[in-house]
Amino acid sequence: MMPRQPVVLHLGPLGLCGVDEAGRGPLAGPVVAAAVMLDPGQPIDGLRDSKKLGAAARERLADAIRARAAAWCVAEASVAEIDQLNILQATLLAMQRAVAGLGRAPDDVWVDGNRCPNWAWRSQAVVKGDDKVAAIAAASILAKTVRDAFMCRLHDEYPAYGFDRHMGYGTAGHLAALKAHGACPQHRRSFSPVKHVLDQAPLF
Repeated sequence: MMPRQPVVLHLGPLGLCGVDEAGRGPLAGPVVAAAVMLDPGQPIDGLRDSKKLGAAARERLADAIRARAAAWCVAEASVAEIDQLNILQATLLAMQRAVAGLGRAPDDVWVDGNRCPNWAWRSQAVVKGDDKVAAIAAASILAKTVRDAFMCRLHDEYPAYGFDRHMGYGTAGHLAALKAHGACPQHRRSFSPVKHVLDQAPLF
């Protein structure tokens, strides 16, 4: 069997900030965005799309990113903001907050996906960037680990929903719990599965 080749991601120009989000699709919890500027003098092995990493690897890499990145910031848009603005605009808002919170101005901002927020920084969207660009992969890892940790804490507060298993996504078990218990304060009431359940079930 041939040895598995390491994943090599594009480093991008100096002064590059990578941006990615976690939590656009779930029925509960905030949407979280991260911005990362990597330090070329302190490379981090193993960066890749957070969805292609196990939980332990994500946590190990998140620690390395926080320790070695030139700058990083994680920000969110709340459930209330998602319901008020819609999920796309809330995601763009979280991204703006993350880049603004870096503490230094990036030369370029590359965003995972097909659109960038309306902001002052020179930027470009990179489709599947979390599997192509190291700084975007690092941002995806930070966003995912921070959001997962939030959902696990939310499970401690509302254990009936199983947030620690599905992280708020609309699994069969989550929908069944919604029908049985109604919505908790962290459910996105603008999302149709939640709205449908609320039409038939009492609030938590």
